[in-house]
Amino acid sequence: MDEKKLTIYFTSDLHGYIYPTDYRGQGEKELGLFKCASRFRKDGNTLVIDGGDILQGSPLGAFCHDTIGSAARFAEMMNRCGYDYVTLGNHDFNYGMPYLDSYLNVLKARCVCENVRWDEAGVRFPARIHTLENGLRVGIIGIVTDYVNIWEKPEHLAGIAITDPIPAAAAALERLRDQVDLTVGIYHGGFERDLATGRVLSATRENVAYRICQELDLDILLTGHQHMSVPGQMVSGTFVVQPSDKGQEFLRVEAAVSGSGKRFSSETVPAHGECRADWLAEFADMERGAQAWLDQVVGHLETPMLPDTPLRMAAHGSGLPDLFNAVQLWASSAQLSASSLANDAAGLPRVVRRRDLLIAYPYTNTLSVLEITGAVLRQAMERSAAYFTRNDDGTLRVSDCFLEPKVEHYNYDYYMGVSYTYDISRPVGQRVAAMTVQGKPVADDDVFTICLNSYRASGTGGYDCYVGCPVVREIGTEMSDLILDYFKQYGDAMPERRGDFQVLPPMRSDG
Repeated sequence: MDEKKLTIYFTSDLHGYIYPTDYRGQGEKELGLFKCASRFRKDGNTLVIDGGDILQGSPLGAFCHDTIGSAARFAEMMNRCGYDYVTLGNHDFNYGMPYLDSYLNVLKARCVCENVRWDEAGVRFPARIHTLENGLRVGIIGIVTDYVNIWEKPEHLAGIAITDPIPAAAAALERLRDQVDLTVGIYHGGFERDLATGRVLSATRENVAYRICQELDLDILLTGHQHMSVPGQMVSGTFVVQPSDKGQEFLRVEAAVSGSGKRFSSETVPAHGECRADWLAEFADMERGAQAWLDQVVGHLETPMLPDTPLRMAAHGSGLPDLFNAVQLWASSAQLSASSLANDAAGLPRVVRRRDLLIAYPYTNTLSVLEITGAVLRQAMERSAAYFTRNDDGTLRVSDCFLEPKVEHYNYDYYMGVSYTYDISRPVGQRVAAMTVQGKPVADDDVFTICLNSYRASGTGGYDCYVGCPVVREIGTEMSDLILDYFKQYGDAMPERRGDFQVLPPMRSDG
């Protein structure tokens, strides 16, 4: 067999970042789909592939859903960029199947997602065989983390079932094996082990890319979901890559197949340079509409909420999660509330616009009120307290378990309605030194109601203690809309509520 080559341009986790803007300020930024795709060089031996999470996560995504009610324009933008194949990410289900279908029905690229099945039977987005101009036959298999079932509202998955990705991919691979020269997996999920050492980083099923490499014999595995850059490398005989999020970079993967074997290489390409002017012009009306919508003033604060480093915000508190907790208590009438830190530190200016709120809270989470015991509350707080560790000199730093395999500041929670103290000098799991509600020490058998966002209520992020707790109430309104309603109700007289906690020993001012 003469040598035949394949080039792949791969993006993932764009999260609605199409134009070269971060929606935080003025000026062009080095990110977004158009920055990346303007550098694609496509021919008959090239495939352009996306790893999912395109529809949600940016103010533009919120604008399209809330005002247009259709994701067709996202499909049109992907079409202009020449995509051949996509898989689905967990956030692509956030607005329900009709909205997702408004995207897929206009998309020219083939969707492959082997573990998304019709309720009755059959794979909805089956694997494909793509024959290149040079005759190379490429089998393309897509899968998504089955944690979608944990995170997503059941009504958003109506008509489909999302199964274990590994058996689904294995079955597809078995069907294709004798018909293709090269196999490519697209997995919206990440790595549960350190790629350098093999050390286990996560024991959940959220990310199983390492297992996929061990148990399946794919030639190439394109991964996403973790928002971290993984340059091309071999893992158990499979060539793996992963780009970061928001179109900050893309991967150019090269494969060469001949009678003597297969060779792989890749290049991580940062987003930079000029965007194609015709693309910018074609969708300018949508972008202008989004910017005007985002600039609407929704409320005022007496003083701005300024962001800080995640560590300092975790140790000293922050006005933003305090606000989120206040909104959750207001919307739910629960006794307690928990809200998280964020990976991208945000704040709010004194004059608050819609864009400020959507940047500060970009997720489609709804709320759940659970009935919990004092023992469950303590377990949850111990998970949050594990966020901290100490350097040799005694200063605080973020524990590696919140930084690997991906950065997860968002799995540190703040609590309101309860006063508490963390003593970081104690071992992990024994750090809650004090915990009182209305001045009374919390006993293990005390019973409380707590309001959590839908992501945390599922037990995700190390909060398994919530799984199985009775659900008192579900609040189907998205949290971003509840925050807007809170501002509308209180206007300039917004009540100020603060979380009541301390972290010992105190963090030094230079930490």
